[in-house]
Amino acid sequence: MPVKSLTIILPLILLLLSGQIHVSGQTGEPPANGQQSPDSAILLEKITIEGFRLSSHLRLFPGNMAVVSGRELSPADGTSLATTLNTIPGVIMQSGTYATNRIVIRGMGSRTPYNTNRIKAYLNDIPLTASDGISTPEDIDASGLARMEVIRGPASALYGSGLGGSINLFTPDKLRQEGILNAGYGSFNTLRTGFSGTLNTEKSGWWGSLSHLNSDGYRDNNEFNRTTLITTGKWRQPKWTLKSTLFLTRSDGEIPSSLGKTQFENEPRAAAPNWAEIKGYKRIRKALAGVTLFNSLSPTLSSQLTLYGKWSDNYEKRPFNNLGDRTLSAGLRGKLSHTRKLTDWVLGIDWSVEQYKWKLDKDNDLLNENRENRSHLSLFAVVNYRPVQKLNVSLAGNLIGIRYRLTDLFAGDGDRSGSRNFPLIASPRLGINYAAGDRLAFFASAGHGFSMPSPEETLLPEGNVNPDIQPEQGMQYEAGTRMRLFEEALEAEISVYRIDLRNLLVTKRITEDIFTGINAGKTIHHGMELLLRNRIFDFRNFPGKLTSALSYAFSRNRFIDFTDDGNTYDGNKLPGIPEQNAQLQLLWNPAADLAIHARLQYTGSQFLNDANTLNYGSYFLLHLKLQSAFPLKKAGNLNIYAGIQNLTGTHYASMLLVNAPAFGSGEPRYYYPGLPRHFYAGVEFRF
Repeated sequence: MPVKSLTIILPLILLLLSGQIHVSGQTGEPPANGQQSPDSAILLEKITIEGFRLSSHLRLFPGNMAVVSGRELSPADGTSLATTLNTIPGVIMQSGTYATNRIVIRGMGSRTPYNTNRIKAYLNDIPLTASDGISTPEDIDASGLARMEVIRGPASALYGSGLGGSINLFTPDKLRQEGILNAGYGSFNTLRTGFSGTLNTEKSGWWGSLSHLNSDGYRDNNEFNRTTLITTGKWRQPKWTLKSTLFLTRSDGEIPSSLGKTQFENEPRAAAPNWAEIKGYKRIRKALAGVTLFNSLSPTLSSQLTLYGKWSDNYEKRPFNNLGDRTLSAGLRGKLSHTRKLTDWVLGIDWSVEQYKWKLDKDNDLLNENRENRSHLSLFAVVNYRPVQKLNVSLAGNLIGIRYRLTDLFAGDGDRSGSRNFPLIASPRLGINYAAGDRLAFFASAGHGFSMPSPEETLLPEGNVNPDIQPEQGMQYEAGTRMRLFEEALEAEISVYRIDLRNLLVTKRITEDIFTGINAGKTIHHGMELLLRNRIFDFRNFPGKLTSALSYAFSRNRFIDFTDDGNTYDGNKLPGIPEQNAQLQLLWNPAADLAIHARLQYTGSQFLNDANTLNYGSYFLLHLKLQSAFPLKKAGNLNIYAGIQNLTGTHYASMLLVNAPAFGSGEPRYYYPGLPRHFYAGVEFRF
């Protein structure tokens, strides 16, 4: 049977087998008293979420949301957030190296060359996203997280600018004292170490995580090291609570860059020749600090005020020139919440100012230097109305004003200073959730989203402010259902969506070192997403417990009105977006302290250019992990694990650069080689 046909039929077969296999498994003995089910990526009833800036149960949420928690945050060796994000249907994280990543949600952001700029990311409700729209949630080590909430698609009414949606990260909030030491080692001399701990008193609590990752890398010129510190503190009083968050990270990563087809197929370990020659690298230093005051004004009225500041200092050594940039920003986020039996509402404000400075040099000669000041002001409101117990209607809106001012600090080529005041952007959203019972719920929503152009996209090739560039805007329509069936042995979420996008932002590469942006037309995105979690069997003794999780996404993303350099691409598929993605996870616990994980990942074919003349084929990956726990009486618990990634040794591209240009006689460099078969092992001590 062809691979394409197989992947279309696979989810249907798994859906049927989920119920049938479960029935045969339940003829055995019931689970032992007190036995807990494994942590879940989606629990329809038990997990409390922060979506819509209101705490609620996932089953009642009027829209799509994926919640990842517990062991699901690090299903492999824990060195990359991609392993976790790619388990969520509709979300694709491509990793060229530890320092080069791109996150695409429902097709949004696939054209961004080397980073993520169509989503919003938050840490404890503090924005990680810079004012230019660039998000790097992968800077945070997964071991420092307790939960992740992902909303797919336009959600500006809820979380500001971000056509792709939002990724909200939360650190642990534990009540008991705990310490965790971990260390892991793997192929390519990859070493990961970390320590985290919790200390609580009657009225305060402290938690912190320090981690380090070091790797020689699979490819030439591919060394990487990163150190990350996250701490939180909480002070509790009867009427108020004060919470602080501090995040520090520093990383140094060599850049092997992408390869042309010939080198990718024959020398995947090689770095691109021009990057290898100058030993190109990227140095990143970042800091984030914030404090949040939660205040109970009455039994039904509460307030929350967050003040935060961010700083970054980065440097990139490149073949064509060197880029140094520095960012300094501050902001506040406040909301007033009112909760009643039938209604609740939130009124809020987001305000931030940011100064972004960058300069280009080559051979110690300054080529360019600029400063851009950005100001964002957002007013938002969310109202939930429950006319009957089973129905939740949510209406949200966001009004955003954005200003840019560019100051040219390089006198060598004339003064190119300028400013842009974008018109106010209104982003409404309507969501409905109907819970037919404890085991079945339906939801539908319609919402607006937008993404602002990056600093490069706001400038013309000669460096002047582009007076015509506009934000990318879109409307999403979605509907879906959440189910718990067969005595809660099967959990499912199915959703379909459509996104109409206009003023499509296209990053054009004029030369090897000059980019600009244009608004190039309209696109349409259709898709279906499926998530199934099933308890296949559950016995007190051998064979123990077997659970599965299947995520599947099918999407069609097309240009509706798109002309570039005189070429019309109307009707073509958007490049860089696989039409199908599937991931099957199996977790087998043959004994109480033994776990065997298997993960099969399928990535469908995708086009490499707008003309749809180049195609990159589909591929499968298989990963295995063995984990065992050893209680040490009063000393704590010792966990040991080992695993194999890419068991079949598949040769594949872990990241693709769409519309890659060719310079001189060289081939277009579309491909970042993925890791071959590799191994890892580690130990974790909890006390």
